[in-house]
Amino acid sequence: MANSGLPVTRAQVEEIVTEIVMKHLGDRPANSAPTLMVQASSRHMHVSREHLDILYGPGHELTVERELYLAGNYAAKEMVTLIGPKSRLISNLRILGPIRPESQIELAFTDAIMLGMDLPIRLSGNIEGTPGGWVMGPKGMVELKKGIIRAAIHVHMNPDEAKYYSVKQGDMMKLRIGGDAGLTFNRVLVRIDPSFRLNVHMDTDEANACGLHLAKEIELLK
Repeated sequence: MANSGLPVTRAQVEEIVTEIVMKHLGDRPANSAPTLMVQASSRHMHVSREHLDILYGPGHELTVERELYLAGNYAAKEMVTLIGPKSRLISNLRILGPIRPESQIELAFTDAIMLGMDLPIRLSGNIEGTPGGWVMGPKGMVELKKGIIRAAIHVHMNPDEAKYYSVKQGDMMKLRIGGDAGLTFNRVLVRIDPSFRLNVHMDTDEANACGLHLAKEIELLK
């Protein structure tokens, strides 16, 4: 675009940016790897309508604190206290929205040790036969009969991304983290849905073990 010496308008800026972006996309190989996001998931609670009514009062609606990378999910402003064996507590346990059919709590291994609990590693939603505990909110307390787990490391992807990696729902992949504390996770469970974007979720213990915050080389492998 020729420079006339006049101030550049917003429309001209948008035209320039669009031209650059389209050129960049056009230069990418058709089979280029999709962008991979790897995130550490802090301990949190998913709550049912029934339990939210008890913890925060009838009809209470979750308030969005921030949107999460996974579309439609968010960290809520609401927090609760988890009471484990021998009255050991985890306070300020954040609720993640939206509301789910069943309540569950996802903790890291060190959280479980602190509470004195032996927690199974499960995929989110698979809570049959898992330990429970008491949860306290500002308006009341709930006894969870089940639902406290260590969440299995997993990868979200949409069907096109699954096709790129040649994987299907329930397959296991490997995640290689490079760096001074680098390591490879060998059992990364595949979850596929059209609404997903390529995103690996690990807990804070796993992220600290591999130095995720310093990692510059990350590779997802079949």
